[in-house]
Amino acid sequence: MNKETFEARRESLRRLLHEKGLAALLVSQPANRFYLSGFELHDCQCNESSGCLIITADGKDWLCTDSRYEEAACQLWPAERVFIYKGSSSEALNGLLKGLFRTQPIGFEAEHLPWGYVQRLEPGLTLEAADGLVEKLRAVKDDEEIRLIEASVLLNHKMLAWLPSILVPGSDEASVAWSIEKFYRENGASELAFPSIVAKDANAALPHYAPDQPAVFTENCMVLVDEGCRLGRYCSDMTRTYWIGEKPSPRFTEMLEHVQEAQRRAIAALRPGITGRDVHKVAVDYFASCGMDKFFTHGLGHGVGLETHEGPRLSPRATEVLVPGNIVTIEPGLYFPGWGGARWEHMAVITDEGCRVL
Repeated sequence: MNKETFEARRESLRRLLHEKGLAALLVSQPANRFYLSGFELHDCQCNESSGCLIITADGKDWLCTDSRYEEAACQLWPAERVFIYKGSSSEALNGLLKGLFRTQPIGFEAEHLPWGYVQRLEPGLTLEAADGLVEKLRAVKDDEEIRLIEASVLLNHKMLAWLPSILVPGSDEASVAWSIEKFYRENGASELAFPSIVAKDANAALPHYAPDQPAVFTENCMVLVDEGCRLGRYCSDMTRTYWIGEKPSPRFTEMLEHVQEAQRRAIAALRPGITGRDVHKVAVDYFASCGMDKFFTHGLGHGVGLETHEGPRLSPRATEVLVPGNIVTIEPGLYFPGWGGARWEHMAVITDEGCRVL
């Protein structure tokens, strides 16, 4: 990403600020901060912040951080508009914002900032919750983002082609998860997109299973693997379900065939103008025709980009229409408590004509 890309994104956000009647937006969510500036995709700890942006309607933006990041900030941003705070960032930002805007309305990302922080930030300011503005922009990927995400997906496919070689009796969930992470690191990824899910038999009935005592693989068992990597800052996310052994059980085969057919139908429905709710319903209706809809327990998919889970959503509550440039997962699943489950996941980009599976 070059300087002009980040500037164009801030100009797009500025138009939304004018529509909302906001003098500025305090951007504190890490992926939003990076999307608009190229500064620090991650915060170092969940209870620490690398900084924030003040994006203004008049174009005089600020990058705010502490002394640890001063040099990095000045490499990206005009030094005269880098604000270095010491001590309490909320109190320091309060003083800066009061000097800039007085009684003008300032938007902030209420879903990201703790209430206690907002209480310290607010005195003397007119703050308004303004969530979703940057996320609305992030949901539509430009050509460069699509290229970067596709590169991440291609590495994911490479890993999935290699993965069956280590899904063998005697191995276990934890060792396979570690081998996936090593593969990604050794092939150029900066990190996992999320902790890999490797789930044997009944554990596969838990959509977001996390092992306590990792199960050992045996001859004739099922294994669900959900994983992804971050390459060039952008994420991939894919799931496959395997059988270890010569001959899968008929129940496993039937389950997996139903999951894959639900996915085929949902992919065929993906196009501009359809809502995420309606795409989700395609999968639900197919499972209902098989008498299995009660075993599909989550949304059909979600957006992927700088974060693994972002907009748009494919779920019963997703009423916004899909548009070209959206990238979503399509991941129907069936989960049978105490026995097992299957999920099959691809990523696709919405095009002018329909969609393209990555």
